[in-house]
Amino acid sequence: MRFHFKRIFQREKNDRFHSPLVQEFLLSPKAEQLDLGRRKIMGAGLVGLSGGLIFRIHPQSSGNTYNPALIRPPGSLSEEEFLAKCVRCGECMKVCPTNAIHPASFEAGLEGMWTPVLKMKVGNCEYECTLCTQVCPTGAIRELTLPEKRAQKIGQAFFDKNRCIPYTFSRECIVCEEHCPTPEKAIWFEEVEVLRHSGETIVVKQPKVDPDLCVGCGICMHVCPIKDEPGIYVTSVGETRNPDNQFLLTTSSDPYGESNSDSSSDPYGNSSPY
Repeated sequence: MRFHFKRIFQREKNDRFHSPLVQEFLLSPKAEQLDLGRRKIMGAGLVGLSGGLIFRIHPQSSGNTYNPALIRPPGSLSEEEFLAKCVRCGECMKVCPTNAIHPASFEAGLEGMWTPVLKMKVGNCEYECTLCTQVCPTGAIRELTLPEKRAQKIGQAFFDKNRCIPYTFSRECIVCEEHCPTPEKAIWFEEVEVLRHSGETIVVKQPKVDPDLCVGCGICMHVCPIKDEPGIYVTSVGETRNPDNQFLLTTSSDPYGESNSDSSSDPYGNSSPY
């Protein structure tokens, strides 16, 4: 009788041990065979290739359009070089004193996720600061001296005349001009006679932006009294790092404004074929 129960117990123990669920978690990995069939290898390769292509699909990849919200820190390399070198370490974000640098979502497509971009509604690029250019470990943001940084243009400010107070409500507001940090103010005023609802004619100072002086720092946007959607905004157009994303004629093909004795008189900065 004792022997009979022992055999039954041993059979139940073996059945439990050989159940598929137990085998999956308890059997040695050596007992499992690695299936390296041709179909699975080809399938894995296709998945990896398609994933890489998907990550590179975004409007800017064609070079014919540029995201106005893709404002990189001063000293950033051209977009292709920047994406190749940036390791998403976040060091530039940590040192930014105004908390203006944030990880990108889809501004640069899937390939550019978590790379640094400036959010001007959160903070502005401090005119007297070069910290982000000093901490980049890979050179995606090249180191700049303060004079070099002041000459960098990271974007261009534009007034929204449907929201700017002097344009929309015919009331005085000079906040953006007061905070403009450039030695010669990039924001200036034009005195215009306007007719109020009461029938009274008054003179209002309407702000303008000088594109030759604006560096795109975004402080005007950050301090605008209209907080939900400011009456002035900054886009990436005119950025120093990209000679193609321009709206004004230039005389130099050097994106950093350094002199070039071989530059031609072509207003677009293209070298002469002769």
